[in-house]
Amino acid sequence: STWEVGEFYSLANRSRRTRRPFNLAVPSVGRMVRVFVYGTLKKGQPNYSHMINGVHGTSQFQGRGLTVEKYPLVIAGKYNIPYLLNNPGKGHRVTGEIYFVDDQMLQFLDEFEGCPNMYQRIPVRVEVLEWENKNSTSEGTSANKNTLECYVYSTTTYQPEWIHLPYYDNYDSFGKHNLLYVLRESRE
Repeated sequence: STWEVGEFYSLANRSRRTRRPFNLAVPSVGRMVRVFVYGTLKKGQPNYSHMINGVHGTSQFQGRGLTVEKYPLVIAGKYNIPYLLNNPGKGHRVTGEIYFVDDQMLQFLDEFEGCPNMYQRIPVRVEVLEWENKNSTSEGTSANKNTLECYVYSTTTYQPEWIHLPYYDNYDSFGKHNLLYVLRESRE
């Protein structure tokens, strides 16, 4: 079988720290894993080109999704960076995009997101809203509302005051918040 199996600590019950299996690999695609992007890597956002240019590995858009749990999605810092704070149960269910990525792209995303210092890559449950490839099913989904596990980049290393910033359910760098994301090449 091409399924890769790992373990993670249940985010839903942090106090007991129960272990349970998870599987983010896609058996029909091989060594690719699911990633859920909610910020500047989405279509139409400032860093989307990294997802499609092929220089950093392979990514395949699969569809749109919504986190099953609520999370605080904030825009913070002098560069207006979107952060998904790893504080499940607070905030909103967050809308984003589901991609299959290969090992090379996953390694690039880890570096791009400053993992593990700035962001941490964690598995989260995502409800599938739209699936791109109508000829295939979203393999690995559960019977519960068509949900699946995806990696997401969230952070536990944030400034305490960020928890009091406005929460968003769907990030758009060009949104009404007027907090335009500053590209890395434009930063001081």
